[in-house]
Amino acid sequence: MPEGHVIHRLARQLTGHFAGRVVQVSSPQGRFAAAAAQLDGRRIDSADAWGKHLFIHFDTPSPESIVHIHLGLIGKVTFEAPAEQWGQIRLHIATDEIAANLRGPQWCRLITAGEQADAIAALGADPLREEADWAEVSTRVGRSKRSIASLLMDQKYYAGVGNIYRAEVLFRQRINPLTPGANLQPEQLKAIAKDLRQLMREGERHGWIDTVLPEHTPEAMRRPAREDAHGGEVYVYRRAGQECLVCGHPVASGPMEGRNLFWCPSCQS
Repeated sequence: MPEGHVIHRLARQLTGHFAGRVVQVSSPQGRFAAAAAQLDGRRIDSADAWGKHLFIHFDTPSPESIVHIHLGLIGKVTFEAPAEQWGQIRLHIATDEIAANLRGPQWCRLITAGEQADAIAALGADPLREEADWAEVSTRVGRSKRSIASLLMDQKYYAGVGNIYRAEVLFRQRINPLTPGANLQPEQLKAIAKDLRQLMREGERHGWIDTVLPEHTPEAMRRPAREDAHGGEVYVYRRAGQECLVCGHPVASGPMEGRNLFWCPSCQS
C-alpha cells in the first residue's frame, strides 16, 4: 500500500499539472461515470493530501465538489498522454497535454467539504502537514498498552505511516517494536515524530524511501545496492535473514496484524 509520502507527492503533481485549468473528466471503466459527468469541463482548484487520503478540489456549483481517493493496496495514479487507455481506468482527468489516470483504487468518491472534514477528523498526526498535533498523539500513545509497532500503523495515531516507515523508524531509534506505547519515554516519542517528519519529507521530495545514514550506504560499506521495487536503501524492511547493516545479526521478521514486521533483535533488544 502506498505510504503517505506517495500521496502528498501525487497531490503536488496534480496541483502542478491541473490547478486553475479546465479539464476533461471521464470514467472509462464506468464505475465513476455519473460523478465524472458532473466534473467534466470544470476547473480544478487544487489537490491536497492527509495521510493516505487524496483530495482533488473542483470548482463546481454543486456541494459535492471534491474527489476523495484512497489507493488501497493496488491503486495507482499515473501521468500519461491523454490518449492512453490501457487497463481499468476508474478516473481520467486530462488537458490537451497530459492526463492523470486512476486505476485500482480502494475507493474514488465525490464528496462535500463537510465530508472531507469528517474524514480528516478521524486521522491522527500526518508527518507531512505542519499543523500535526504531536503532543496530542504522544499523550495518547503514552497511555496505550498496544505495541508501538501496532500504533505506528494505526492511521488514527500516525496518518500516512506504513510498513516501511514503521520498521525503519523503530530501527533508527533502536526501539523494540513490541514495546507498549505506555513504556516509551516522552523523548522517544518526540524522536519518532521528528524522524518520521524528516524521512517522509525526503521521500515526498525524491519519490522513494531512503533511510540509511551516510556511513551505511552501499558506497561507504562497499556492498551491493539494494534491489527492490520500493527503491532506496533501508536497514530492516524486507531484509529478513540478511545481516544487519549495523551489527551483523540476522534481521528478523514476523506477522503482526496482517502485515510483516521487520527488526534487528540485537540493535532493538
